Amino acid sequence: MYEYESSIKDEELKKVGLELMFLTPEKCSSNLGITAVELAKLTDIPAETVKKKLSILKETGIVQVRGINPKYWKFDEYNFQRMDEDDEVYKLLCCFDEIDFDRYFSY
Repeated sequence: MYEYESSIKDEELKKVGLELMFLTPEKCSSNLGITAVELAKLTDIPAETVKKKLSILKETGIVQVRGINPKYWKFDEYNFQRMDEDDEVYKLLCCFDEIDFDRYFSY
């Protein structure tokens, strides 16, 4: 099981998770997914921190990783929908309070 401190509101984990959740192919350099470095640039979070957050999301089963160098990360919608609704990471990603959806979509 992954280690996640539920008493702390992890905004960086939420930002990384939502960016992956709403990722469009235009934001990726590869059809395999997005690299941690590209994700760090999109979220304005240091690459090392993004890698730690991706590791947490991978342990929950909601992101997939392909490749070795570089690693390409992709959101797993199927596993996300199958998550326990009481899971802290699930609750964090489903809390859309104060989320600017214009960041992810262009209308």
